[in-house]
Amino acid sequence: MPVEGQVTLKEEFLRLLEKDKEFRLAVAGLVGYSEVLERLREHDKKFTEILARLEEHDKKFVEVLRRLEEHDKKFAEILGEIRELREDFNRLSARMDRLEKRVEVTIGSMGRRWGVDLERMVLEIFKETLEERGIEAGKVEKLRFVDEDGSLTGVRGRIVDVDVLVRDEKLFLVEVKSRAEIAHVEDLFVKAGAVEKHLKRRVDKVFLVAINVDKEAYERALELGIDVVCGHVIE
Repeated sequence: MPVEGQVTLKEEFLRLLEKDKEFRLAVAGLVGYSEVLERLREHDKKFTEILARLEEHDKKFVEVLRRLEEHDKKFAEILGEIRELREDFNRLSARMDRLEKRVEVTIGSMGRRWGVDLERMVLEIFKETLEERGIEAGKVEKLRFVDEDGSLTGVRGRIVDVDVLVRDEKLFLVEVKSRAEIAHVEDLFVKAGAVEKHLKRRVDKVFLVAINVDKEAYERALELGIDVVCGHVIE
């Protein structure tokens, strides 16, 4: 215990704080410095944590870059495969084009043969009826010419392809169809006029020979003076 009359350290300290400005500032500085140190330690700890997190993020970023490089390699491989597939497709497409042309030529040839065979068949079906009207199927010949300037048909460069029969100095024009429509009738009428201009002589009779004829085509043929030989008139 302090002796009466003696000043305790605490009392002296308090007295100095109260009376001595320099001492008070010095103590305040020391107290503030401690707080600063404490805060620095806290900030250092937080900074260390931040660095640790940054290192972790850096590791993750490196991993992402590695994966991107792997994906880039795979993408490059896919692009290479796509280029190969495109080259294969182009080669296949070229082959298909060549094959298509061959098929077109073959079908066209078959179509022409089929057209001739069909025409002969239709003429044979109506042989007796045609002979009654003065048409001998075996003597029907092909006539083909080009309207160079359009003066014959109204269409420059149009090819006119018809069957004709000359008998007893008369000219007969024959068109054979499996099924005749009104457009065929109109076209046949134009052909007849073109043949007259081309041969510079009159067509004595025009015949439309068909297995089936549309009703409107049949009626139009009669209006234009075309003789129709057919199996059925379709309503």
